[in-house]
Amino acid sequence: MRGLAALVVVFDHSSYTFMPDFRQDLMPHFNTSRYGILVFFLVSGYIVPHSLERRGCVRSFWVGRIFRVYPLWAAVVSALLALHALGIAELRDLGSHSTATVVIAHLTMLQELLGTPSVLLVLWTLSYEMSFYLLVVGLFTVRLQRRSAAFAVLLAVLAAGSVAAGVTLRPSALSAEFGTGPVIAFAAIAMGTALSCAGAENAVLRVFGGVLGGMLALVLVAFNGTVPLWEGLVILAVMFLGTTVHRAEAGQCSRVFAVGTAVVVSVCAVGSAYWWGDGDHFTRRGWITAFMLALITFGAGMAVRNRCLPRVLTGLGTISYSVYLVHPVLLTVIDSTVGRRGHDTPVLEVAFFVVLLPVCLLTHRWIEAPSQEWGRGLARRLTRRTPVTEDDVRTP
Repeated sequence: MRGLAALVVVFDHSSYTFMPDFRQDLMPHFNTSRYGILVFFLVSGYIVPHSLERRGCVRSFWVGRIFRVYPLWAAVVSALLALHALGIAELRDLGSHSTATVVIAHLTMLQELLGTPSVLLVLWTLSYEMSFYLLVVGLFTVRLQRRSAAFAVLLAVLAAGSVAAGVTLRPSALSAEFGTGPVIAFAAIAMGTALSCAGAENAVLRVFGGVLGGMLALVLVAFNGTVPLWEGLVILAVMFLGTTVHRAEAGQCSRVFAVGTAVVVSVCAVGSAYWWGDGDHFTRRGWITAFMLALITFGAGMAVRNRCLPRVLTGLGTISYSVYLVHPVLLTVIDSTVGRRGHDTPVLEVAFFVVLLPVCLLTHRWIEAPSQEWGRGLARRLTRRTPVTEDDVRTP
């Protein structure tokens, strides 16, 4: 599913360059970017909490996440900066932000929630991924990790309630109120403290770190995001819905309960998009179609999860992170040198994929795979494997 979602996102972004007419006709009916991203979020929700609970150790979890996410992220951003220095790639307009604030915000990977535009547009989703990590660790430290369904429903209901109440916030509201620099400084300090304390041996420090990180994530998503308040809450609800599916599959909650959670999240998400996007097809019809198809895709993936799948599909899943991060760099080079096409050119669209996928195989082979192996080795050296206690795995 990750591989297919990544390909859809690539098509969405590359269609600006190679298929502008087709894109203009498609987007009001089907927001392809949101579809791929929502599938990613469902899969992350399904996998990430299980990874933490399987390890049973917050320090080991964070080491694994850092070595999974940051090395390729750093390589791609460095490549973009190098190409910009050579004059063959343009950077996004970062406004009046200083270099220091941009760097610090990006290092936290929360830049999209800190009033700082992402150097690469696709990095905005990683800010929500990082928020989810913080929330998952927070729930784990206070032993509420099995309440995934309750959090999914709560977040979805809050999203719908915000729309019904007419609550609107300007983008990056906290940064606009207090200043981007102070918000970034506070968030960086809070996040560093949360990560340090959450992996401590002392139980009180673990709880403090987990709660601090979780509260930071909730506040930033709700009050400092660049997407509407309802959509930020729905994104978190979708990830916790993926976790609920895992709970049901593992026998930690009933399947009926999981289906009920999916229904509530779906109704709230669709209702929020419908009322918020009144008259706006991009939000109303396009977003709703993307959301429903993402759920159907995830359900179909779950239905065939025990079957032998073609190696090309599992291979796409393996390199999906590379596909997601590398493609905007190639597109930036093309747009900055050759320029965008004024009409649909399907041959060039296909050629872009033909070039992209081999490059991603190389980045996975030489950057992703070694860094993940180093992370596993470091986790073994720095942390002892702490088994999950009976209280942690028992169904409430």
